[in-house]
Amino acid sequence: MVGIIVVFPNKDNAANIRNLLAREGMAVTGVCTTGAQAMNYADTVDEGIVVCGYKLKDMLYSELREYLPDDFEMLLIASPDKWSSGLAEGVVGLNMPIKVYDLMNTVEMMLLNMDRRRRKRKQERKGRSPDQQEAIQKAKRLLMERNNMSEGEAHRYLQKSSMDSGTNMVETAEMVLSIMSE
Repeated sequence: MVGIIVVFPNKDNAANIRNLLAREGMAVTGVCTTGAQAMNYADTVDEGIVVCGYKLKDMLYSELREYLPDDFEMLLIASPDKWSSGLAEGVVGLNMPIKVYDLMNTVEMMLLNMDRRRRKRKQERKGRSPDQQEAIQKAKRLLMERNNMSEGEAHRYLQKSSMDSGTNMVETAEMVLSIMSE
């Protein structure tokens, strides 16, 4: 789940940013004033965006960035002189004073980039290792021998069982092997 966390030392500023984001249909996970609170919110979601100011009540934005998981990005809203020397990896800067249009476009762009990276990771995971392929083949052979199934029927059986049980096909094949080889 993707979460947007708004962190500013002034609670009113944080609430105003949250309201702007919510008005555009973006789900804000939390609004807080300290980096520690932001970390607590970050633990409740898989990935997300932290929208924050330069200096929080308990740390600077750069410290918060270090503590955040790698699946998080940060949108720093500060005057340009605060980050003119460059920003850390995973941090996007937005000049103060902000325009609503710029804020929305930047957050939308960050969300699209996160979605693109998530899809890319998912495609990379789709490939199976030789051991995993072997487990599936063994399970299919076992089903074909014991239940007089064709290879297509055995494959469909593994797929359906996998979907019904909410496991991936490799786990289902391993379950079939463990149950049927006893």
